[in-house]
Formats: sequence, structure tokens, C-alpha cells
Amino acid sequence: MEFFALSLPLPLILIFVFLALSFFAYKRKSGSGTKLPRGSLGWPFMGETLEFLYGKPEKFVGDRIKKYSPDIFKTKILGEQTAVICGPAGNKFLFANEQKLVTAWHPHSMQKLFRSYKAATPAPTREAETKILRDPGFLKPESLMRYLGQMDLITQQHLQTYWAGKEEVKVYPLAKTFTLTLASRFFLGLDDPDRVAKFVSKFDDMTMGQHSIPLNFPGTAFYRASKAARAIRGELELIIREKKAAMSTGAQMQDILSHMIMVTDPTGRFMPEAEIADKIMGLLVAGYSAVATAITFLMKYVGQRSDIYEKILSEQSEIIASKKSGEVLEWDDMQKMKYSWNVACEGMRLTAPLQGTFREAITDFTYAGFTIPKGWKIYWTVSTTNKNSEYFPDPEKFDPSRYEGNVPVPFTYVPFGGGPRLCPGKEYARLAILTFLHNVVKKFKWEMVLPNEKIIGDMMPTPEQGLPIRLQLH
Repeated sequence: MEFFALSLPLPLILIFVFLALSFFAYKRKSGSGTKLPRGSLGWPFMGETLEFLYGKPEKFVGDRIKKYSPDIFKTKILGEQTAVICGPAGNKFLFANEQKLVTAWHPHSMQKLFRSYKAATPAPTREAETKILRDPGFLKPESLMRYLGQMDLITQQHLQTYWAGKEEVKVYPLAKTFTLTLASRFFLGLDDPDRVAKFVSKFDDMTMGQHSIPLNFPGTAFYRASKAARAIRGELELIIREKKAAMSTGAQMQDILSHMIMVTDPTGRFMPEAEIADKIMGLLVAGYSAVATAITFLMKYVGQRSDIYEKILSEQSEIIASKKSGEVLEWDDMQKMKYSWNVACEGMRLTAPLQGTFREAITDFTYAGFTIPKGWKIYWTVSTTNKNSEYFPDPEKFDPSRYEGNVPVPFTYVPFGGGPRLCPGKEYARLAILTFLHNVVKKFKWEMVLPNEKIIGDMMPTPEQGLPIRLQLH
């Protein structure tokens, strides 16, 4: 053995020693005296990232729940030691301890793409940023009421432009064009469909790269996302300058971008243009991708069940009959769409638009008898309850009646999160989904072209062929 070692080139010996020391140090660190959750940290450096991203997060979590614990397990994903806290008790614990034990954390790929998403950003600064967005109440029902008529007209225009006269369409790309148009109008005050449409592919690249391994060279998802982020940021900075010029003439603006231009922090500082662009880019990504995914799978499930389609049509026909020609949807109309919203909820249960999000432990804490050290990341996911037969009998069945009468057990159905970090766009998403469903059912019946189309994607499910459907005009 001694002769063999001496016969190796010195660089190979050094590499071997470095890898051996790294491995033993890694194992020693992961097996310290702290009572950590059961689980595996996987390989040095990479951990279990590849299984998480490319084996589908839902399956990744489900397999480890069966192997280790239904409450909590440890892993290492996206470069971070992570505790995955599961089930309704885990959901309740995380929602109740926001900014007490945990705080929002974004993967390194997102921190690089969105420059304002810094791991080191202190909690008070994060709270101040959130306050800037929430204070004017743009996403509150009373504000959304004023926008609902525009939302209805934009939906009608979208269907007339992209769906009318077609025998077959692909739902997913059109849903993204629709939701990005809505988000651009609501967040930016932008009423130029052509300007919006050309950015759909760039936002797609951004979405795909948000939870990728941050390797920035041609051919990688992160490289494409970085390139798209630069292009989007540049266009947004141009829109910001145009908006400032319009505001300087005394034009009245009622959108989130105008508010962000005018608002100051407690020291009286205006937000720099680059920072506004970054935050608006994050809002646009959130406002278009998840809603588009929810609409796409809603169309899929309804297209497979003619009985459910007929019930939706019956409910929507009553609303249509109560309106004069040319009248747009009003707030009271949305409250009548109870069955339609139950159908949308069941779609989001079966195919969650977003699998989960991350938190960071801001202090050591104990959960389910195990210690989570300060600095560890926590992965929260809807998949630990959505398809659990204990909470949703026959969980693979599409059954909107689950939400009639007896509501789901608390903290089992949480597509929009909960607690202080309840998605502020929840009501906006509800209105966008229902407005689209109202208008598409009013015009069309449809059937699936590929009933068994493969679903791909990691954190955000995607129909491989774009969900082609065959349209039948009423």
C-alpha cells in the first residue's frame, strides 16, 4: 500500500486526501451531538439536490416521509442543510412562528436572479419592503373591486384574439400570455398586449431557472434565466422612466408601479429604479406563473369531466342571464361562483401550482422532538397533505364536492400558505381564475386532445405538449 501511494503522482495524492478529509468532515458535521431529524444529507457538496429537482419534489418528499417520519426529516438540497416539516401540524407550526423562529429564504439561484432577495437581508428590512407593497391595499378586495371590470374586458379581448375561430388551441402558453397581460395591467398600468406578449418566453426562462443549480454557462437553465432577467430588468427600467415622465405631467396613476415610484422609506429615501425593477419583476413572476398553471390544470380537469362542465355552465348561465348586454362582471357576481371556485380549489389540490417554499431558522428551535439549528433551511410543501387519504379520501379522484358543507381539516388545504406570509395575491388569483372560467365557459365547450399528456417540471408542473384542447363554440 505504501509503495502504491508513493507511485501515484503528487497532485492525485493531494486530491485524494482533500476529498477524504472533506468527506469525513462532512460526516462528522452531520452527526454532531445535536439531535437532528432522521434523514440523509446525501453527497458532499451536492447533497440530494439532483433527486429533489429531477425526481420531482412531490415524490422526493413522499418517499422520505415513508422512510423516516411523517412529521420531519433532514436533507441537503440546493446547497443547504434543510429540514422538511410535514403535515397539518407542521403547516400550523411554521405559519405561527414566522419572524419568531423562521423567516423567508430564497434559494441561491433566486438570490442571484432577483438582486433584492439577499440571504443576509435582516427581518426589519424585509418587513419594511412587505409594508411598502401591502400598505396601499392594492390587493385588498375593495381595491380589486375597481379592477374587476377591466379584468373582465381583458379576458374577453384575450379569448377573442387567441381562441375565437380556432378549432384547437394549446392552453398553457395562452394562459401565460393572459395572466402576464393581466399582471402587467394591474402592477404596471401597461396596456400594450404586443409589448407584454414578447416577454412571455423570457418570463418562462426566469421561472424555470428560479430553483435550478446556479451554474451560469450556456446550455444551463440558470444561464437562460440570467439572460432573461437582464432583458426583463432593462425593459422594466425603461417603463419606470416612461412612468415617471407621465407622472411629472400630472397624470393620475393607480397602479403598484406608480406607488413604488412615489413611496419613501422611514428616512425619506426614494426607492432606486433598479430596486423597483427588481421588485416589480418578482411581482410579475408571482402574478403570472402560478395563476397560469392553476388555469391550465383547471381546464384539463374540467375538459375530462363533462358532468362538472355542465354544473359550471349552469352556475355561470344564471350570472349571464342577470346581466344586460355589454355589462361586465361585478363583485356580487364573483360571490355567486361557489361551485366554480370549488372546482378550481380541487384542481389546485390535485396539481398544486407551486410545490413549496423555503424558510430559514433564525434561532435554534425544537420540533417533534428534534432540534433545527439556526441557519438551517426549512422546506414547506403542500404535497404532504394534498394527497393524503387521511384528510382527502380517495385523494386521486377529482371531486369538487369536498369543499361543500364540511371544509377540509384546518391546515390540510393551504394552496396560498398561511399566517403572516399568506399570499397577498390570493384574492387577485381567485378573481383572475374565476373571470377566465366565466368567459371561457360562456363561449366554448372543450375536450382534451391528449388525455394522458405527460406532466413535467420540478417546482412548477407543466404539461409537456402545452395542453392542446379541441374547442366547440356554443
